[in-house]
Amino acid sequence: MAQVGLHPDRVIYVEAGDEKSVLAAFEDGLRHGGFSAVVGEVAALPMTASRRLQLCAEESGALGVAVRRWRREAEAADFGQPTAASTRWRVSALPSSPLPDAGVGRARWLVELIRCKAGECADFELEACDETGRLALPADLADRSLAPPPWDVRAAG
Repeated sequence: MAQVGLHPDRVIYVEAGDEKSVLAAFEDGLRHGGFSAVVGEVAALPMTASRRLQLCAEESGALGVAVRRWRREAEAADFGQPTAASTRWRVSALPSSPLPDAGVGRARWLVELIRCKAGECADFELEACDETGRLALPADLADRSLAPPPWDVRAAG
């Protein structure tokens, strides 16, 4: 956590014995109102539970992040099921960036915005924190010029 600028003394960790307890702690954290963000790791996120969490987050102004991680692809069968979340993201590991010398490069991820209320889906490649402590776009993406958005219609002159 310290590597991404979050000191461990500023984090409250809760371990729960089952899914129901995780969701209850998640909801309590969001209801508290004194946290900027609450993260909960769950295997499944039923519509009712996601709606309760979403309402608590709206009420308190805290960011609620439900992390769903699976060991096997078969466990992800409910990924496409609807939730009340404002956005839905999928993060997948990518091969690390090559280094000038042999070794492990900087970690990279494919971050996909799969659902966004009143918005468009998108995907991004991100690299682990740079020397400034910020996530970075890979060099080949960061250094290219932006393509005009498809809705930007310009008259030929």
